Amino acid sequence: MSDLEFGLDTFGDVPEDDSGKPISYAAAIRQVVDEAVLADQLGVDVIALGEHHRPEYSVSTPETVLAGIATRTSRIRLASGVTVLSSDDPVRVFQRFATVDALSHGRAEVILGRGSFTESFPLFGYDLRDYDVLFEEKIELFVKLLDEQPVTWSGTKRAPLENADVFPKTESGHLTTWVGVGGSPQSVVRTARYGLPLMLAIIGGAPERFAPYIDLYRRAAEQLGTTAHPVGMHSPGFIADTDEEAKELFWPHYRVMRDRIGRLRGWPPIRRQEFDAEVEHGSLYIGSPETVARRIAGAIRSVGVGRFDLIYTAGAQPVSARMRAVELYGTKVIPLVRDILAS
Repeated sequence: MSDLEFGLDTFGDVPEDDSGKPISYAAAIRQVVDEAVLADQLGVDVIALGEHHRPEYSVSTPETVLAGIATRTSRIRLASGVTVLSSDDPVRVFQRFATVDALSHGRAEVILGRGSFTESFPLFGYDLRDYDVLFEEKIELFVKLLDEQPVTWSGTKRAPLENADVFPKTESGHLTTWVGVGGSPQSVVRTARYGLPLMLAIIGGAPERFAPYIDLYRRAAEQLGTTAHPVGMHSPGFIADTDEEAKELFWPHYRVMRDRIGRLRGWPPIRRQEFDAEVEHGSLYIGSPETVARRIAGAIRSVGVGRFDLIYTAGAQPVSARMRAVELYGTKVIPLVRDILAS
């Protein structure tokens, strides 16, 4: 199982300091950089930063923060998780990540997605009625840009390009690009059609229910004559020295975040019993290193992925607890998962 990869994901949730007060947005961004530096030192394979435009999150431009991380790290790969391509411009996205790739000596990755929130659409002047066509057209253009050759393209939601050359080029001629999918079969088939790696966002319920999506991805790639890459998954969790400590650090802040989302989507407030059930049997990987490693190993086996990314922040967990979670993930959880899967 040495070819397995392990990552850490964050949306830059604004944490509390040890006195229980929220830190500033600027401090939260610097905190993300510090966590990435620690992850790099501990041998974590990837750090992925999500894009949000909401008051509880500090990271709205992942590639800018990744550029800062690039100058302080040496080996960890630098990804978005995700870049909301529908409300961005494919040319600018490519240019920004090619720049991160240069600063990091080839460590940049972009994970493209439609996003789990929609606040970027009105913010940047896009109509939500065009939700599907925006992504379809823009990913088509982005895939053409990945060839790093002059591009001729036309669509209905962006000005056409005629033999347009885009700079900077990457040093290797290849920008690693994934597509993040939340559970739509059509999105899985689209990813296979373009021959891109698939990243499954598994944020609730039993992880094994996503195994059929991997089978669909592989069958679609075979039928379409494209490449089926190893599939990744990302799920939320939190690690502390004991199970009880991890749950008590995570739950109060997670409840606030979850209920805030629930009010937007018409969900009832989450109950502690639901949280505990998700920790025991679902897609919340919370507990001691031993508990989390056992559950991650089980998910990897049941889903059949080659990369697991832990979303290690979900709410305003304190700065010191976040740093400890990163430390335990790198020093204990990853080696334990490898040992379990090798046994």
